[in-house]
This record gives sequence, C-alpha cells and structure tokens, in this order.
Amino acid sequence: MDRAATADRLATYRRHWDEHGFGLYGVEIRETGELAGFTGLATPTFLPEIMPAVEIGWRLGRAYWGRGLATEAARAVVAYTRAALPLRRLVSIHVVGNEASARVMVKLGMSLERETVQPDTGRQVRVYAMDL
Repeated sequence: MDRAATADRLATYRRHWDEHGFGLYGVEIRETGELAGFTGLATPTFLPEIMPAVEIGWRLGRAYWGRGLATEAARAVVAYTRAALPLRRLVSIHVVGNEASARVMVKLGMSLERETVQPDTGRQVRVYAMDL
C-alpha cells in the first residue's frame, strides 16, 4: 500500500479499538525489533452469517512464515482475551488453500464449525471457533 492507503488503514484500526475495546497488535521480532505483521481481534463483518462474532486473526510478511510466530502471537491474544475481556467465544476465518493458517487455528484449540462462501469475494472459507 502507499502512504495514504496505509494511513487510512491505521485510522480504521484505531476506530475499531475505540469502538470495541480490542483490536490488532503488531508482531515484533524480539531480537531485532522488526515488524513482522499483526495479530489480534476484529469483528468479521465481511461474513454476515456468523455475526455477531469476534475473530482472532493474523498476517505476517512472507519472510516470517514458518517460524511459529503466528501461533505464539495468537496464543498470547487468546490468553489476554480470557483474562481481560468479557468475551465467551472466538472465531477464525480460514481461506481455503491457506493450510498453514488452518494449522494455527487447530493449535489454538479451535474446531471447524462450518464451510461457507465469503459474499464479497466468492472465496471458499471455513469458520473455526472456540469457547473461552
């Protein structure tokens, strides 16, 4: 994204925090301070059939894949959510074909709840869920 698009996206993330009291966290490499991506909580309004819901998700730069960072970061978010937020359930959306992401969901203790299609993109997705 260019600078303007990045600024818009960050403003959206800030509004989400203000409205819901939770949001996305940067994932940083401890040894170097590099920003590897993000993990955190969001409202998956792009999939209306599962609303109301809170989604745990992550995105890492390709250079950081395969190191266990998504699992480590997501486990920290689940632990924080259990300790500090009044949520009883989390979902995660698996885009069919991204099997590494699905493995993270299973490692978190999530179970497949349903298969569906994301209305705005037509992509096949699987919804995983867990009680807290």
